[in-house]
Amino acid sequence: MERRDFVKQFLAAGTLSAIGGDFVKASVIQEKRIDNVNKQKIWAALIHLSFNMWEDHNRFVGDSNINLHWRGFESKLRFSDPMWRDILMTMKNQGLNMVLIDVGDGVKLNSCGEIAVGNAWSISKLKSELDYIRSLGLEPIPKFNFSASHDTWFGLYGRMLSTPVYYEACKRLIAEVIDLFDRPRFFHLGFDEEVYGHQTRYDYAVVRQNDLWWKDLLFLVNEVERGGARAWIWSDYFWKHEGEFLKKMPKNVVQSNWYYKEDFKDTSNFQVQAYLKLADAGFDQIPTSGYYQSDLNTMTSPLGINNTVEFCKDNLNTKQLLGFMQTNWRPTIEDHRKDILKSIELIGAAKRKFY
Repeated sequence: MERRDFVKQFLAAGTLSAIGGDFVKASVIQEKRIDNVNKQKIWAALIHLSFNMWEDHNRFVGDSNINLHWRGFESKLRFSDPMWRDILMTMKNQGLNMVLIDVGDGVKLNSCGEIAVGNAWSISKLKSELDYIRSLGLEPIPKFNFSASHDTWFGLYGRMLSTPVYYEACKRLIAEVIDLFDRPRFFHLGFDEEVYGHQTRYDYAVVRQNDLWWKDLLFLVNEVERGGARAWIWSDYFWKHEGEFLKKMPKNVVQSNWYYKEDFKDTSNFQVQAYLKLADAGFDQIPTSGYYQSDLNTMTSPLGINNTVEFCKDNLNTKQLLGFMQTNWRPTIEDHRKDILKSIELIGAAKRKFY
C-alpha cells in the first residue's frame, strides 16, 4: 500500500488520535508538501558531476585545431566544489527549484563501482550534498545518459549494449541511485542522438536501431518505475521517427524536447513543431533550452530560454507543461564559471517574466 493511500485510510477511519495520531499528522503534512511540489512549475538547470559522455579518448587535448578538449574522456573527476556551491546558491537566488545532476561515473556506487573515475564522490558525500541541495529549497534529480552516443561514463558496460550483463548492470545502478536520492520524482535516462553522425570521432561506435532501441528504452523505463520514480528523456528521437514514437512511447515518460535557438516564428521548424505535436499527443513536457559558448557550429542564444518559455506558455496546455529546463554543456570547472552562471541567470529572468 502506498503511504498516501495508508494516510487516507486512517483519515477515513477517524483515527487521528491515540497511537497513530502523531504519525498520521506528520504524514498528512508530508503529503501536502509533496502535493505542493507537484503543483509548482519546474524551473531546472542541468549540472554536470560526471562529464564523460562523448569521445572515449582525450586526443583533443592540446590540439589547437579542434576546440573539443572539453569533450575528451578524463579518468579523473572534472569538478570544482566551490563552483558547485556557487551554482546552487545562484539557482536558489534566481528562484529555480530543481537541479538535474549528471551523475554518471562521478560517484563510487556499490553497483558498478568499477566505472567510477578517480576522485569520484563517495556515497556519503553524495548524501551530504543532496541534503544541502534540499536545504536550499531545490529538488535533486538524477540523470544517467544511456544513449550509445553518450555513455562513455558506463565503461565496459557501454560496450556490452543489449546483453544480459548490460541489463543487470543497468538494473542495479538504477535501483541504487533511486534509493540514494530517496525515491526522486524523476529519473532522467538521456537517450538522445543515438546515430552514427554523433560518434564519428569515437574509437568505438555503436547504434541500436528499430525494435532493439525500443526494447532497451522500455527496459530502463520499467526499472525506473519499479523504483517509484518517473522516467524522463530527451525527445529528439521523435524528430525523425514521429509515427513510431507516437505509437510506442509510453505517455508516462516525461519529454524534454530541446531547441537552443531563439527563433520561434517559423513554426515549420521541426524542433519547434515537436513541442506542438508532443502536446497534441498528450505527453507531459519540460521544454529545454541551452546557453553556452559555441563550437562545432553549434549556436546558442541568450534569448533561447526566454523565447522557449514564451512560446510554450502561449501554445501548450498548462497541465501538460510541467516546467522548463536550461542546459549548459560544459564541465563544472572554473574555466566555465561565467558561462554556467549566466545560463542560470537567464532561466531565472525567464521565470520572472512567466508569472
